[in-house]
Amino acid sequence: MTLTIAPRVRTLVLLLLAAACALLAGAGPASAHAAVTGSDPGQGAVVDKAPARISLTFSEQVAMSDDSLRVLDPEGKRVDTGKPSNVSGTTYAVPLHPGLPDGTYTVAYQVVSADSHPVAGAYTFSIGAPSKTSVSVSGESADDGVVGWLYGFGRYVSYAGFIVMAGGAAFVLACWQRGSGVRPVQRFVVSGWVALTASTLALLLLRGSFTGSGKVSDIFDLSLLGQVLQTKSGAALVSRLLLLAAAALFIAVLFGAYDKREDAQEKRDLTFGLSIGGVVVAAGLAASWAMSEHASVGLQAGIAMPVDVLHLLAVAAWLGGLGALLVSLYRAPADTPVDRPAVRRFSQVAFGSVLVLIATGTYQSWRQLGSWSAFTDTRYGQLLLAKIGLVVVMVGVAWISRRWTGRLAEAAPVEAAAVREKERVGAGAEPAGDVATTRAGAKDAPAAGESELDTDTASDHDSDSDSDSDSAEHPGAERAAQLARQQTARDAARQKRMRDADPNRFGLRRSVLAEAGIAVVLLAVTTVLTQTEPGRTEQEAKAASSSSASASSDTGASGALTLNMPFDTGGEDGKGIVTIDLDPARVGDNEMHVFVERPNGRAFDIPEVKVEFTLKAKDIGPLPVVPDHIATGHWSANGVQIPMAGDWQVDVTVRTSDIDEVTVSKNAQIG
Repeated sequence: MTLTIAPRVRTLVLLLLAAACALLAGAGPASAHAAVTGSDPGQGAVVDKAPARISLTFSEQVAMSDDSLRVLDPEGKRVDTGKPSNVSGTTYAVPLHPGLPDGTYTVAYQVVSADSHPVAGAYTFSIGAPSKTSVSVSGESADDGVVGWLYGFGRYVSYAGFIVMAGGAAFVLACWQRGSGVRPVQRFVVSGWVALTASTLALLLLRGSFTGSGKVSDIFDLSLLGQVLQTKSGAALVSRLLLLAAAALFIAVLFGAYDKREDAQEKRDLTFGLSIGGVVVAAGLAASWAMSEHASVGLQAGIAMPVDVLHLLAVAAWLGGLGALLVSLYRAPADTPVDRPAVRRFSQVAFGSVLVLIATGTYQSWRQLGSWSAFTDTRYGQLLLAKIGLVVVMVGVAWISRRWTGRLAEAAPVEAAAVREKERVGAGAEPAGDVATTRAGAKDAPAAGESELDTDTASDHDSDSDSDSDSAEHPGAERAAQLARQQTARDAARQKRMRDADPNRFGLRRSVLAEAGIAVVLLAVTTVLTQTEPGRTEQEAKAASSSSASASSDTGASGALTLNMPFDTGGEDGKGIVTIDLDPARVGDNEMHVFVERPNGRAFDIPEVKVEFTLKAKDIGPLPVVPDHIATGHWSANGVQIPMAGDWQVDVTVRTSDIDEVTVSKNAQIG
């Protein structure tokens, strides 16, 4: 039966891997985890005179190289001078040549966000009046597609390798200690280690090109590799390789000295030691992802990283153990089939892992989305919904597996009784047969021995003459050994047939295979999810884009000015958007309204809001304004004096708690 099922298993695995590759193909390196929340000049803005510099504000800290910010004139020539620099917080600027002529200029940026993902884009502004430009502003990186696909596939293999290695080892230690002596399970765990090690080395080589030019020719550039080793992502990958050396030692002990222990107390002690060491190594490997990706930046990073480690360990225990169970069900030798207690223990481990996944996944979803609307309005939310759907389906199939496990447990006493009865009947029949055989052997032993062992002794003579002489002298002993070997082979074949014919075990095989198939696609969706801009960041970027558009336009007929500025005080519940309405935005008296909203658009009450106006060109200000609180998230002030027209800097200080405060700024033409 195994021979007929194995090709189906291979075909299904290949199809699922193809589906996973199709999902990964859509995860290019332009997926941004940091977003541009502001720029000066703004996107599409038309300024009267050439600015001295260009500045971009991101939603988080980013890493920059010498060519991260480029400003191109209408002919495509660079007009920026010097290197980009961090001017304040998350704002970065690059100086420009003085006296730039009128026309449309392109600002192109390519940086690496704090969670290790590349961010690329472009926009235009104009001096004097818009003009034609030969520069493309598609906003995509220079990646040719191959490096991005390879990097995405390498991430998928690294996740899969960790899950197979850690989950398979956990299955052997916690569920089926006998599994350490079964070679297919050993090969399964070792293949996970090999996959994780190879993919980690590949990611180190690909990293420089992935975050830079995106060219295949740069993969083996040692100078880029040196730069990667100095980054947070490079340190995480090197740490992973060092931990993999410890994991190799753990696997060697697990499938070596551990398997040879026969004393029960020694084996229990070694099991305890391996369990502690395995958890430490697995947690360290999981932390190599947490320290360099989503969990390491943003809201509550100190809590998010341990939660991320726990989430990944639970995934490995469930999915990796599921793979080991599948291997043991299909590939374990007939004389050492996976036993019912092992299946039952894995069912308990999987149930606990699912509970941990629900708890940690709920926290991660809240942290990365921030609002219910992000589930449907952002790509991250849509992928998360797909992941949740797959998990629900997989849990449903797992429930079916638990039912088969229960039936196996119920069938065990009946089968045991049948075996005992068969042994009892066989024991009663064997003496008569043995007596007859003995008598016949005493009577015809020489002739029977010569005729029946003729072929065997001839072949044995070619290999070992001593055994020939022993066989000739003791034909009865040789015959008994041959019969014993034949009986062992028949017993193994009978056990295999019984195992394959067991409807409960067959049903468990099918349900576990279905779980594993869903797990392959689930892992692909998860890999794409980790390369996608979080919903919270995407919504903040959309709000910032709309604010830039409103700030760059000098309002309608009334002449009113509206400025939208995202802020983040760094504390709990410290993100939002502050909007300044100045009417009629002219020299003299003005009416000012301040609105503070959460990222999801709901009104947000905070302890304090202060506004200051500064005209740096004339060395005027800062002119402080303390508005009065009117309603939830709404402050206003009348009689705000603007002494003269010009490019005013508007600074807004927001305080969300006793210690969490931040000042955000934006320039606007007033008067």
